[in-house]
Amino acid sequence: MTQDRQAMLFGLGAVALWSTVATAFKVALGEMSPLELIWLAVGVSWLVLGALMLRQGLWRSSIRHGWRTAAWAGLMNPVAYYLVLFAAYDRLPGQEAMALNYTWALTMAFLAVPILGQRLTRTDLLAGLIAYAGVWVIATRGAVLRVDFADAWGVGLALASTLLWALYWLLNARDGRPALVAQWQNFSVALPVLTLILWWGPGFAGFSAVGLAAGVYVGLFEMGIAFVLWQLAVRKVSRTAKVSLLIFLSPPVSLLLLYFIVGEPILPSTLAGLALILTGLGLQQWQKAPRQE
Repeated sequence: MTQDRQAMLFGLGAVALWSTVATAFKVALGEMSPLELIWLAVGVSWLVLGALMLRQGLWRSSIRHGWRTAAWAGLMNPVAYYLVLFAAYDRLPGQEAMALNYTWALTMAFLAVPILGQRLTRTDLLAGLIAYAGVWVIATRGAVLRVDFADAWGVGLALASTLLWALYWLLNARDGRPALVAQWQNFSVALPVLTLILWWGPGFAGFSAVGLAAGVYVGLFEMGIAFVLWQLAVRKVSRTAKVSLLIFLSPPVSLLLLYFIVGEPILPSTLAGLALILTGLGLQQWQKAPRQE
């Protein structure tokens, strides 16, 4: 099997897992608060990533180096990012939160201008205009001529999650830590912080069997195994654009799972808005592809 074929299989595995997490989020949030979900998922992922580091012999380097970066990076991701994201999923239908969250790549392109000194092209601007037109369609649920959001707070939280995610990756552009070590160290910082917030705040209400299973699934797959599969795909592929395009397979599968498992009717406004968002992202990917040979 060629390196590229292996990479595509790893990438497809990651995308298949990511396609299920919107459903897992909604199932879990039906049984627990966003804070309880992130605490449980981070704990599970921390154990999984720690075991993978032991197997790869990265334990010593992870203990000695990188904690200065992890001290602030862990507060951004997973603490701030997932708290905001789960709060958005708690307020919005899963299909809307999922679609809005896909604009993070465009948010990153715009934030790279002041942070990294990059320039926007005409294609970037066109992609942003098309994608954020899709955001407007979803936020207004098709009533595009009325400034009347169905859930303004939910939409704001979903867009804020893209801002946090993009900021996290831009500020970590020069992070020299191996990806697996960085993720585990960040979670090592996040877990005690989340525990203290829960302890001093709302406390633990306890988990139902369904909630526990969904929370473990989120930690194991969304934050753990999918992350590792995607890293393997990016590392092995000859051209990053080949695996980057796989992410476009995830939204349609996510919608179907939300429909059949959670029982969410698929809104026409979600389909129209998501089509616009994916068109914008497609333009951005098309622009980048030639430079990634």
